[in-house]
Amino acid sequence: MTGHLTLPAVPQSGSPEFVARYPQYATTVRLDELRATEYAHLDRGGVYLDYTGAGVPAATQLAEHAARLTATCYGNPHSQNPTARTSDELVASTRRAVLAHLNASPDDYTVIFTANATAACRLVGEAYPFGRGRGLVLTFDNHNSVNGIRRFARRRGARARYVPVSPGELRVDERNLEAALRRGGRHPAALWRKGPGRRGLFAFPAQSNFTGVRHPLRWVDLAHDHGYDVLLDAAAYLPTGRLDLTAVPADFVCVSWYKLFGYPTGLGCLVARRDALARLRRPWFAGGTIVAVSVRPDWHRLLEGESAFEDGTLNFLNIPDVEFGLSWLDGIGVDVIACRVNCLTGWLLHRMREMRHSNGSEMVRVYGPPDLRDRGATVAFNFLDPNGELVDERLVAEETAAAGFSLRTGCFCNPGAGEGAFGIGRRRLRGSVGWGVRTVDEYLVLMGLTTGGAIRVSFGLASTFPDVERFLAFAEQTYRDRLPDTAGLPPRLVC
Repeated sequence: MTGHLTLPAVPQSGSPEFVARYPQYATTVRLDELRATEYAHLDRGGVYLDYTGAGVPAATQLAEHAARLTATCYGNPHSQNPTARTSDELVASTRRAVLAHLNASPDDYTVIFTANATAACRLVGEAYPFGRGRGLVLTFDNHNSVNGIRRFARRRGARARYVPVSPGELRVDERNLEAALRRGGRHPAALWRKGPGRRGLFAFPAQSNFTGVRHPLRWVDLAHDHGYDVLLDAAAYLPTGRLDLTAVPADFVCVSWYKLFGYPTGLGCLVARRDALARLRRPWFAGGTIVAVSVRPDWHRLLEGESAFEDGTLNFLNIPDVEFGLSWLDGIGVDVIACRVNCLTGWLLHRMREMRHSNGSEMVRVYGPPDLRDRGATVAFNFLDPNGELVDERLVAEETAAAGFSLRTGCFCNPGAGEGAFGIGRRRLRGSVGWGVRTVDEYLVLMGLTTGGAIRVSFGLASTFPDVERFLAFAEQTYRDRLPDTAGLPPRLVC
């Protein structure tokens, strides 16, 4: 990270008001010790506030990776030689560690390693048996990696039905969800039988990557009761939350490991119930996924279980780092991390509510929950100028980056939550379709919007009170009583 902060020093343990509001923060002091040792690189010239984008690796994680690779030789696991068997053993051990972390029985669940959570979603979408009467139900609040599954559904004649978010806190009304599940596919009366998978697939995030909303995990059982399989996107949830698949038996769970502990990147997984996995039908095969294949005649047979879904050679040099990362998290305590980020999020929201221009107008508009009820450590917002207009998030991106803050701006690959946040209704959206829109700026003009997205700050394992205070001090210094000049801003990025 680059940039130089000219802000006053901040006490590590918090201000008197913060300590009074959040006395439990003192129980997380070990994270301050780790920040000074394992995460010392975070204090070299900037403030990291994008844990929903990526976690941060500890020095010990990186050292363990190097030590393991220099201690012995690892071979391609698609073989029976000694180095291949060594790789196989570590991969198998990591699968067991993943299931243990999620309290999932190996008799009921299996782990499929993928390049990322997006690839895990695609595995389900391309192989799920969509069809007439077996459709797809999604919440508006979903990452584009989940939204894209609708393309697979519609190509097979299935209906994709969205459940909207409500204004204000941008949550989903459970009554609307139940109505969507009851309505199901195009011809539910003809095909529905009670039981998972009969009516189709329901997909939702355990935690919104836009607003931090934590959607009720009881929806898994609710969807099962209506005959649906469930795809649970856990990428934003797991870094600071515990998921128990014995209590919450989702059929498919998408995970991105660098979100949890920063390293390795390029590695995710799909945790799948074995009975649900057996219902998938892959549209192709690849190296590593077959028992046998012939070019003449045109014939092949897939392997059983997870091996049928792991295309090509596994990332066998990095997969063992997942097991070490999980042991690292468990050694710290996910509950400790959750307590810390909860305190920091509450304080940020409290301070933002208090921020005012000299004329008394608000400086910040928060999207999503204004408090800590059923939410994670992700906060989406915009700054407001003294006239109540949104400050262009591109300007904020430039100025925060120049000051050394790493945060996120845009719609965060979650258009449904963005449409809810900015009040973009169905009528306005329908009017924009087919109008030859080529850029994000043209789209915004058509929508009648003055800004194309929000600002997102998120906390994680190595976050501290000074991180929050430095950002708040910067915001006060930069945007209080200021009418920003947006001339010369760069083009918008497509989110």
